[in-house]
Amino acid sequence: MSGPEIITMGCRLNAAESEAMRLLAANEDDLVIVNSCAVTNEAVRQTRQAIRKAKRARPGARVIVTGCAAQIEPERFAAMPEVSRVLGNREKFDPAALTGRDETKVRVSDIMAVRETAPHLLSGFSERSRAFVEVQNGCDHRCTFCIIPYGRGNSRSVPAGLVIDRIKALVDEGFAEVVLTGVDITSYGPDLPGSPSLGLLVERILTRVPSLPRLRLSSIDSVEIDARLSDIITGEPRFMPHLHLSLQAGDDMILKRMKRRHSRAQAVEAVARLKERRPEIAIGADLIAGFPTETDAMAENSLRLIDDCDIVMGHIFPFSPRAGTPAARMPQVPPPVVRERARRLREAGARRKADWLQGLAGSRQQVLVEREDGSGHCANFAPIRIEGGAPPGTIVDARVRASTDSGLIGDSA
Repeated sequence: MSGPEIITMGCRLNAAESEAMRLLAANEDDLVIVNSCAVTNEAVRQTRQAIRKAKRARPGARVIVTGCAAQIEPERFAAMPEVSRVLGNREKFDPAALTGRDETKVRVSDIMAVRETAPHLLSGFSERSRAFVEVQNGCDHRCTFCIIPYGRGNSRSVPAGLVIDRIKALVDEGFAEVVLTGVDITSYGPDLPGSPSLGLLVERILTRVPSLPRLRLSSIDSVEIDARLSDIITGEPRFMPHLHLSLQAGDDMILKRMKRRHSRAQAVEAVARLKERRPEIAIGADLIAGFPTETDAMAENSLRLIDDCDIVMGHIFPFSPRAGTPAARMPQVPPPVVRERARRLREAGARRKADWLQGLAGSRQQVLVEREDGSGHCANFAPIRIEGGAPPGTIVDARVRASTDSGLIGDSA
């Protein structure tokens, strides 16, 4: 094996940061780095399971645990006999902490004191098609179900010049698509001179990197899409017609108890406004099933949101109480009811996705090929496999011949 083994849990920001660590520890062949997630109790359980599995597979390797779960509960991971070192979200970009062999087992600083971001500014990715670029980190909001601000700290933004230079370098290296990522990217800018918005950042990227073929955003809040960003989403061909929205629920009372920043009507109106101007936009969304105090009627409101917002890529999370969050102290929905509501949401989402994919049969799509077998994603992020294959990293004009419940089948047009 050349270089460390990286095990990434959770979000796209973690995926980007894992690649940074891969470069920082490039010569450490005996190292396993587990980049953890803390978004749910299940994510923490899966992180611990991954640590044990990694150590069994490579008993002689050093195992470093970092990421949000390690930042929030360092002692819990330090107590595991498989773990050699625990690093916080700041320390994981310190080459000495990653590669050093001293006896300091836990290096986790106060994440709320961190003021900088993107200390790593990547120079390459292991996959040569899509790159993730961090433009923002941390979160100033305190949704009642979410522990992540305590793992990532307060919101801070990357200056536009650094982002643009990074993207130019990635395009020069052959990347055809860039995804702007962060913890709460629609909060981009207030901490920078002139308080630039996310829309202004996207506008500058598209203007100053004209050779960038495809640009996407990671998860965003619909209520934070301002006029500039809306114009880009609906009118710029190089901005891909796909958005992943952090909706979480479709009932106003539950949204208030979550301390979300939007109402149900605002979410529905935002999607309708975007799709009126660019009908091919595909909507993905996060939805939580069984939030505390949720009644059957409230759950039905969330279920109907899949149709009302035309959600074709739903990420469904059954609620589980996260210690340290206000929602954990609220009256809980019985676990069997939570699971049943999550099942209904998943089934409704699967039906909506299957109908959407079926409707794409016979269309022509621009496909970014990501693997040797010809699989990749259309501009609208529909998964597709090009029969006969195509070189990874290339954008292929494809004709969709058929659909399955999970993806499309096409050939080069």
